[in-house]
Amino acid sequence: MSQTKHSAASSGISANLSSPKIRSTFYRDMLRLAGPIVLQNLIITAVSSADVIMMGLINQDALAAGSLAGQVFFILNLIFVGLTSGIIMLSAQYWGKRDTRTIEQIMGIGLRISIAASTLFFVLAFFTPGFLMRIFTSDEMLIATGIKYLRVASFSYLFMGVSQVYLCTMRTIERVIFATITNGSALCLNIILNAVFIFGWFGLPKMGIAGVALATSIARGIELLICLVDACFFRTIRLRPHLLWEKNTLLFKDFIHYSLPAFANQVSWGLAFSTYSVIMGHLGSDVVAANAVVIVARNLGTVACFGIADAGAILLGKSIGQGKTELVKGDASRFCKVTFFSGIVGGLLIFLLRPFFLSMADLTPVAYDYLQIMLFINMYYIMGQAMNSTFICGIFRSGGDSQWGFICDLIDMWAFSVPLGFFSAFVLKLPPMWVYFLLCLDEFVKLPFVYKHYKSYKWLKNITRDF
Repeated sequence: MSQTKHSAASSGISANLSSPKIRSTFYRDMLRLAGPIVLQNLIITAVSSADVIMMGLINQDALAAGSLAGQVFFILNLIFVGLTSGIIMLSAQYWGKRDTRTIEQIMGIGLRISIAASTLFFVLAFFTPGFLMRIFTSDEMLIATGIKYLRVASFSYLFMGVSQVYLCTMRTIERVIFATITNGSALCLNIILNAVFIFGWFGLPKMGIAGVALATSIARGIELLICLVDACFFRTIRLRPHLLWEKNTLLFKDFIHYSLPAFANQVSWGLAFSTYSVIMGHLGSDVVAANAVVIVARNLGTVACFGIADAGAILLGKSIGQGKTELVKGDASRFCKVTFFSGIVGGLLIFLLRPFFLSMADLTPVAYDYLQIMLFINMYYIMGQAMNSTFICGIFRSGGDSQWGFICDLIDMWAFSVPLGFFSAFVLKLPPMWVYFLLCLDEFVKLPFVYKHYKSYKWLKNITRDF
C-alpha cells in the first residue's frame, strides 16, 4: 500500500487552467446532480412546513413543544451529517478511481458508528424524554407535550441509523435519483400520515402531536425497507452484513482522521444552534413559536444552496480522485458563483412568501410581530449561511480539509455568538428581537476568514490510497 497522496496541494498545482485543452463540464454535471438533491431538500422542507402547519392547527403549545422536541433529532441529525461528510470526502475521491470495494468498506465504517449513535438517542428519547425536554425549556406544559412526541419519534432514530448512511453512499456514487425517490417517497408518506393521525381520519383516534411522531417513525421505517430491498439487487456497491465488523485499520484511520473533524464541526455547530434555542426558549413561548415558523422559511430559502453544496462536494472530490486537479480551481470558482446567486434567489423567495409564512400558524399577536422581524433578518442571513456552507462543507471537504472548518466554527460560535447571546439575553436583558439579531451575526463574522482560506488553496489534496 502506498502512502496517502497529497499531489494536489497548493504548492504542487502547476496546471494552466486557461489552456484551451481543458474543458469543464461543471455546470452540466452540477445540474444533473444538484437537481435531484435540491428536489429532495425541497421535499424535506415541505414535510417540515406540513408539520408546523398541522401542529399550529392543534395549538401554539403543540407547535412550540414540537419545535423544542425536534432539537433532539436535530442534534442526532448533525451526527448523521458529520458521518456522511466523512463518507462523501473519502468515497467521492475513491469513486473517481472507481474503487468500489473501498467504498463498501467506508460505508461499513459509517454504519457501525451511525447505528451506535442512533441507538443511544433512541434510549434517551424513549426512557428519559422529560430530562431531554428540560434542557430546552422550563415550561411544564411544553415539557409534558414534548414527552409525548419524543417517546414515539424515538423509533425513527433507529431506522435512520442505517438508511441515512446507505442513501449518502448512493448519492456519492451519483445515484442521486434513487436516493431522492426513496427519501422523497418516505417524506410524502409522512405528510399523509400526519393528517391521518393528527386529525383522526378513517375512524382512527385523534392523536395530536403524538400523531406527528408516529407518522415520522412509520415513514422512516418504510424508507429503511426500500433501502434494504435495493441492497439485495444493486451490485455496484453492495450492503453486506459482514461490512459491520470487517476491519481495515488503515482505512478506518483515514475515516476517523477526515470525518472526525467534520463530525465535531457539525455537532459543535448544531449544539450552538440548539443553545440558541435554549436562549430563545427561556425568552418565552412566543419567541419559540415564531422561531418554529422561521426555521421553515430559512430551510426553504437555502434548499437550493445546500443541494448545490452537496453536489459540488461530490463533483470536486471525484475530480481530485481522478487526478484532474487542473480543473478543480476553476470548478470551485464556478461553484461559488452558483451558490451566491442561489442565495440571492433564496432571500427573494422568503420575501415573496412572507404572507404565506405569516399565516402558517395561529400565533398570538406578540408572536406574529416577532415573526415579521425574524423573516426580515433571515432574508439576508441565508446569504452568509449559504456561502459558508459552500466553502466549509463543499469545497474544503472535497479535498479532505475538515479540520479548518471545525476550528473556525468552534471559535465563531462558542467564543463569539453563544456568549453574546447569553450576555444580551440574561445580563443586558435586551428585547427578544435584539437578542435574535445578535445571534444571527455569526455567519458574517467568519465569512472573511473563510474566504481567505479558500483563496490559499491549502484545502486541495488527494487523500486516496492504493489498496
